[in-house]
Amino acid sequence: MNNKNLLPQFRHFPSMFRWIVVIAILFFLAACSGTPDRRDTKTYLKDKNIESKATNDLYGDTHINKKIHVNVTSFNGVTLVSGEVLSEALRQQVIEIVRNIPDVRRVHNELVVADLTNFESRSRDSWLTSKVKSQLANNKQLAAKHVKVVTENETVYLLGLVTENEGQIAADVARNVTGVKSVITLFEYIPEPPATPAPAKS
Repeated sequence: MNNKNLLPQFRHFPSMFRWIVVIAILFFLAACSGTPDRRDTKTYLKDKNIESKATNDLYGDTHINKKIHVNVTSFNGVTLVSGEVLSEALRQQVIEIVRNIPDVRRVHNELVVADLTNFESRSRDSWLTSKVKSQLANNKQLAAKHVKVVTENETVYLLGLVTENEGQIAADVARNVTGVKSVITLFEYIPEPPATPAPAKS
């Protein structure tokens, strides 16, 4: 059977069926990844929708899309808006667009009014993000998937659902990555897990 013939047919399936397929894939990936995401599947999908809609709304607007470099990152409805815009009016316009997207609970406005960064700067930021993620993955004291990493102009932003101890560990890891100028934590904190009782002596 030619697999290419299946793709057009899939697009015509009812939208509910497509969502079921997407959710099933997400559950499969979570099961294979070891440590589960602290967000439930519905919240995870909402975060992805926030990011997708924000990108479409901002860069689909031909009046502003050449005057902005904006990244929108959402974790549990907490939404980071970072990057550069060419004027204060644009800064306010971008934030208003993001704030009105369904399921956005809180907006962290980290936009700066400045010339848009070039390809070299953005490539360096992507490399720093990869290095921070790698160091988090190698740390045995926390699960890297609980932390979202975003880098803008060598400043690292950290989002996620973590305990205070996990948040401190993640911030320390990021600060010690060569090339990182500063670290800003935007975590939502959860209670520390109860201490495991020591085994009874026989």
